[in-house]
Formats: sequence, C-alpha cells, structure tokens
Amino acid sequence: MRDSAPPWATKAEDVLNQLDSGPDGLDDTECRQRMERYGPNRLPDAPRPGRLVRLARQFNNLLILVLLGAAIITALLGHWIDTGVIMAVVIINAVIGFVQEGRAEAALDALRDMLAPKANVIRAGKRQAIAGADLVPGDIVLLEAGDKVPADLRLLDVAGLSVEEAILTGESVPVRKSTPPVDEASALGDRKPMAFSGTMVAEGTGTGVVTATGKDTEIGRISTMMAQVQTLKTPLIRQMEVFAKYLTGFILALSAGILGFTLAFRDMPFADAFMIVVGLFVAAIPEGLPAVLTVTLAIGVQTMARRNAIIRRLPIIETLGAVSTICSDKTGTLTRNEMMVASVVTAGETATVTGQGYSPEGHIQGGDHAMLDAMARVAALCNTAALVQGDKGWHVEGDPMEGALLAFAARAGRDDDPALRPKPRASIPFDARYRYMAVLHDGQILLKGAPERVIAHCDQQMGPDGAQTLDRNYWNDAAQTIANNGQRVLALAQMAHDGDDLTHDTVAKGLILIGLVGLIDPPREEAIAAVAECHSAGISVKMITGDHAGTAAAIGRQIGLKQTDTPLTGAEIDQMDDATLETAIRRTDIFARTSPEHKLRLVHALQAHGAVVAMTGDGVNDAPALKRADAGIAMGKKGSEAAREASDFVLADDNFASIAEAVKQGRTVYANLKKVITFLLPVNGGESISLIIAVLFGLMLPITPLQILWVNMVSSVALAMSLAFERAEAGIMRHPPRTANAPILSRFILWRVFLVSILFAMGIFGQFGLAQAQGAGLDEARTMALNTLVAMEVFYLFSVRYRQGWSISWEGVKGTPAVLVAVALVVILQAGFTYLPVMQALFDTVALTPWQLVQCALAGVALLVVLELDKYAAQTWKKLGTT
Repeated sequence: MRDSAPPWATKAEDVLNQLDSGPDGLDDTECRQRMERYGPNRLPDAPRPGRLVRLARQFNNLLILVLLGAAIITALLGHWIDTGVIMAVVIINAVIGFVQEGRAEAALDALRDMLAPKANVIRAGKRQAIAGADLVPGDIVLLEAGDKVPADLRLLDVAGLSVEEAILTGESVPVRKSTPPVDEASALGDRKPMAFSGTMVAEGTGTGVVTATGKDTEIGRISTMMAQVQTLKTPLIRQMEVFAKYLTGFILALSAGILGFTLAFRDMPFADAFMIVVGLFVAAIPEGLPAVLTVTLAIGVQTMARRNAIIRRLPIIETLGAVSTICSDKTGTLTRNEMMVASVVTAGETATVTGQGYSPEGHIQGGDHAMLDAMARVAALCNTAALVQGDKGWHVEGDPMEGALLAFAARAGRDDDPALRPKPRASIPFDARYRYMAVLHDGQILLKGAPERVIAHCDQQMGPDGAQTLDRNYWNDAAQTIANNGQRVLALAQMAHDGDDLTHDTVAKGLILIGLVGLIDPPREEAIAAVAECHSAGISVKMITGDHAGTAAAIGRQIGLKQTDTPLTGAEIDQMDDATLETAIRRTDIFARTSPEHKLRLVHALQAHGAVVAMTGDGVNDAPALKRADAGIAMGKKGSEAAREASDFVLADDNFASIAEAVKQGRTVYANLKKVITFLLPVNGGESISLIIAVLFGLMLPITPLQILWVNMVSSVALAMSLAFERAEAGIMRHPPRTANAPILSRFILWRVFLVSILFAMGIFGQFGLAQAQGAGLDEARTMALNTLVAMEVFYLFSVRYRQGWSISWEGVKGTPAVLVAVALVVILQAGFTYLPVMQALFDTVALTPWQLVQCALAGVALLVVLELDKYAAQTWKKLGTT
C-alpha cells in the first residue's frame, strides 16, 4: 500500500484506491504482474538439518572426541582390540543420542499449513475459486461461514460476520466484525475491520480486499519471528558442557604429565607409554555417562507420557525441574475454552449457575422460578446454535456464547432439542450496528443483546408479580458489576406482538427486561489446585493473554494468582523500555491484550533476571514465545499445530494440572541424574588413581585398559541405569527450584567423589596385592581386583540411593525392582566375564575359587560400612551446626 496508515485505520474505499483495486477486482494481467512483484501467498520454507548432520552432532562432545583421538592413535600403534572396543563405545553413544533426539523442528511447516488452500474471489467482475497461494494484494475475497481466511483482508462489507481469532489473539469467543475504521493503535483483537489469514469464519458473510499475503500477513510476521528466535540450551546441557570441558582438560593435563613421566623416568618405549595413557583415558573418562544420562531422560519421558505429557526434546524433561516461572496463556490452558453462564441477575435477585462447560447438567442457585423460566425461554429460542454430545463430551455447533445460553436453559429446567426447536415466524439476525438479535415466537418477541442497547429499548422490567416500572440505575449498576468480574454481559427481554413483521422499529420501545446473564470462560478446577502447588514449590505463575484486562484479572483471582489488581496491557508494555519491563514483570502476574511480540519480550525479561521460564500456550500467537522459553508447553487437544511444533512438550489432555506433575517429574529426573553422576565418577576416579599409583611407583597395572572398559560400559552402566527408576523423594515439591547456573557437582558430590575414589583405589590395589601375596599369578590377581571393583560398585549403589536415610535397612536392601534386576544382571555378566573361556581369552581373566569371590564381596561390605559412617558423621555435624 502506498499510504503509511494501516488498513484498519483507513476507510474501506480509500484502501481500495491505495491498492488500485475496486469492487470488480483485478484483471488477469494485473494479477500476473502482482504475483511477480509480491510472490505466492505462502510462507518460506524452513531450513532443516539432514540425517547425516544430526548424526554428526552426536560426536560434538569433548569426552567423545577424546575417545576418538585415543582410538585413532591406538589403531596407528596396531592395538586393534583396544581400538575396536573404544569405537564400539563411541558408536553406541552416538546411536542412542541420534535415536532419542527425535524429529526435527517443523514449526514453520505447521504455520504454512494454516494458510487456506483455496479462496473465492472476484476477478474482472466474475466470481472464481482459486488456490490460496495465487492470491495477490488487491484481490477481492468472499467469505462465508466455515471458510478459513486465506490472507489478511480489509473488510468492505459484512452481514453478521464473526471470526474465530483465538489462534492469534487468545480470545475465547468469535469477534464480531464491522467495516468502520478503528484507531491506528488498536490491539490485534480490536481491529474489527480486518480478517486475518488462518482464522476461521464462525458465522455470517463478508467481502474484503487483500492487504497482505505470505510473509507480510500476521501469521507470516509470526513465521519471521519464529525463524529469528534462538532456542536456548537446557540447564543440564549447559552444566554438562562445563563439566565435560573441565574434566577433559584435567584428564589431558594429567595424561600428558603421566606420559612425560614414563618417558623420562621409566625409560619406556613410546608405544608402551602411550598405551598406559590410553588406559588412563579409558579409566578417567566416564564412557557410559552420555548413554546413561540419555536413558535416564528417556525413562522420564516415558513416565511423563503416561501422565499425558508428550516430550518432543529429550533434555527438556530435566529443565522442568529447574523451572522458576510458568507463563501461562489463559484461554484453553487455565480455562476450559468453553463459554458458560456464571451469574444471573433478575429484578431484586442474583443467582449463580453451577455446571461444567456446555454440559446441560447443573442447576441454578437462587432466583425466582418464573423469571428464570422466562430467561431460559429467550436463551433457548433466540438462538441459532446447537449442543451436541460426542465421544469427548458436549460441544457447541455455532457461536460459543449461544451454546452457553442453551446449557443455561437446560440447567434452568428447559429440555430443548435443536431438531424440534420451532422455527421463528420472523427474526432479526445479530448486527454489529444494533448489537442485538430478536425472534418472533407465538405472539412474543424474544430479544437478547448488549445490555446498554437492550435497556435503552425497554420500558418495563419483569418482577415476581408481573411487569414493573424499569429501574435503569439498578440494571446499569448490575451490568457494570458483572462486567467488573470479567464476564461478558447479555440482556434478555421480551414483548407481546400480534403481527408477523419484525423490524428494528418494532423493538425500538416497549420491551420488558427479564434479566441479565454474565458469561465467562471458566477456569479449570484442577488448574486452581495446580497453581497452588506451583506456589508451594516456589514457582511463580504469570498469565499472559490476548484477552481483555478485566476478564484476565477475574480469572487470575479465581485461580489464585498473587498479584491480580493491576494487570499490565500490551499498550503499556509498548511504552516501556527493557529495564522498566524487567522491573514491572516482578510485581505483575497478569498481562492482557498482548501480541506475540509482547509475549516474547516478557519471556526475555524474565530470563534476563535468571529465571528458568516455562511458557504454555495453544495459539499461533504463542509460538515464538514457546520456542524461546526454556520449556515450551503446548496444548495437544485444542492447540494449533504451530504451537505444538514450536514447543518442547505437549500436554495431551490440555490440563494445566499436568504441568505441576511434569515439574515434579523433572525434579525427580534431575535428582536421579545427580545420583548417576555421583555413582559413576568415583568408579572412574578409583580406576584412574590405581593406574597413576602403578605408574608413579613402577608397579604392575592392577587392571588393564580393556578390563576397565568392560567395567565402565557393562557393570557400571547397568547399575547406574537402575538409578533412573528411583521414585521422587518425599517433599520434592515443597522446595524452591534450583538455580539454573548451579554447578552439577555440588560440594557434597565433590567430597563423595573424592572419598569413594580413594576407597575404590584402596580396594583395587589392596585386593591385587593380597592376591599376589597369596600366590596368585598376574592374570588371577587382576581378575580378583576387577571383581572387587564390581563388588564395591554393587554395594556403593545401595549407599548412593539415599543421601539422608540409612542404606543398611530392609528398605535399603530391597531397593526398587530395577535395582535388584540390575544387581542380578551384573552378577550374571561378571560370572560370564570370569568363567567363560571366550571372555577369558579376550580379557585375560582367570576362574576364581569361592573363597576368592568372598574376599571380593567383603571389600564391598567394608565400603558400605565406611560410607554409612561418613553419612552418620555428616548428619551429626549438621545437627550440631543448627543447635
């Protein structure tokens, strides 16, 4: 367009002139020229990584790269068995990561699918049906009920047109459209002269001129924002990258020192010295850690799936455990996305309505029976909608507010079958200029509409004993009270009429006002409990919606948000710089009339303060913020495909309460991951210390590199994986969320790794020396040392399961079924490792006597006793410090 004023703020005829178009549309020549200038009405393709790139990403890990380097050098030295085993470890890790990564991001594809596949247009004065992609600015488009709007349109003519815009604005009811221009600064939901691409026509007809196509539409603008939004790394990935960097640096420095020492002071050939270094690599690097972490996360994913949460990005399950703020959309997330009559006002009385959504079950508390019956008659007969019971409950066909009125009529005792509903003798459809609808039934006019318009046409009101003089102040105050509670107000009226005609002049005066109804999209009952649980867990909940401030505030109060008195609107956010917004967001829990840009800014502002943000939503307008949030949560049943594809996980039941359960599961997964790390690192530490002692003092290696790989990738992994099945600790949701940048290796874990590493090294060398003192050969002594290491792992597993409670108990011994299965599996594998001839040939093991096996087991018992005494000492010290 040639003018800077937006089309919604410009008269329809002026928009046509600016687009060089007219009522007869464009001719074919002009359409071809504009297609060359603007391009097709579709969104650009999103670049995607191929399978090879995704596979290559699995090797982008410092620990894996070090192992690859070791494998290359061992191959050059001709140690093919070592090379093969190391490469097997690397490949297993890569395959697990590749499989679990899941499908690639497809958010922009989902947005493209929302554009209409076809459009009815007027070109050169003739009506035509064309592909939606062939639309160009200036085309004249015809809209009918059920159509998907194919492009952004400036409406030229409307007849009872209403459009469902929830995917863009979050509003729970269709928007009545009109043609007069509105203020240039109007929010998206207030641009009544516009119809936006991807929205649905709920009822009525209209004609509009295309003002934007493809990437220039509102959906296209969101598509561009999506492409520019950077997906953040999860806290676990950031922590593991730091952990891998420091661990790798330490291992490389230590290995270089050992290599230099052996070459300088032990006079070894380079090949032998390097194989010792390879052994140190293998001992120090927790090869099984990536695989165990991946499987631990995958187990959490399966647990969440059973709770209706579908995880799309594996590490996000752990991120939920660190969430400190949940930004929730209102419509369909905290509320049912179903309109319901919540309050009723008659002359001198107020009643409340119970029930859920569109279900006819429920009743009305209070109110005069005769007046309620009259209201129910108007609600049922002055109505074009229908309630239908399907497999998933009741739903409305038609306007949601009219569906709510039908449910209200049923709860008031009226049994209304849409198929048997009498056809009115005459009717006045709803028109945005008059803001009411009327029908003529059995000599009575039944009318519903905006209270200010209906009250103006009334002379009397219905009372318990018949018609009374109208008290306008009473009704105006009642309407304002209902509106202040965030409810949409409708007035119901009737009058006798003998004729067959029904015009606006007929209802201009003489109506009898029966009462007012307040309609609202009610909050989910389970959402109220979920918000309370989040607050008890130290998690802030904020509502970010495209709906009006009053409605949002009312819902916020009902679900228990803390700061609901001063909602912040999108217009106010536009006036704030980033610093001001970061301050305001800490004292505000409700944000209304927001656009996709506002939601994205709010997420940025929270993250700037170090918050780990979960964003929930179901509309296209939520997609950019879902992608930017640390954890994007989409609704699966009523959410748009764009929101689902931009999210990290999807709630299959659209239930906000599932989020609290997901946070609990996320905290459990993180606690189990820390147990896994606490278990694996001392094993590697003990192996490394044993090798270093042997090199420094010129002793024989107590275990070989290949034997170390067996322990690290078989027994250690099997035992560590059992920790992934540990249940949630008591009171896990009564603690505040952990700090996102907190190191994964806490002081307790560092102390435990140091202590247990020393004990493991003592057990390995002690058993190796004891076996040799008893006359065992080298291979036999190494076999005993290795079995001692595995026995110590088994007993250490029982200790690491409980940080506070005692492991030497029946519960500690019994463990979980997964622990017992893992122990049994390791015993079987270790028996095969020790006694099978093929394993003896590959790993240089020797069959042990029962007494030798008892000696190995006793080392594990001793380890458990020492660790329990350490735990007792730590708890005693902690008690003394608090007294």
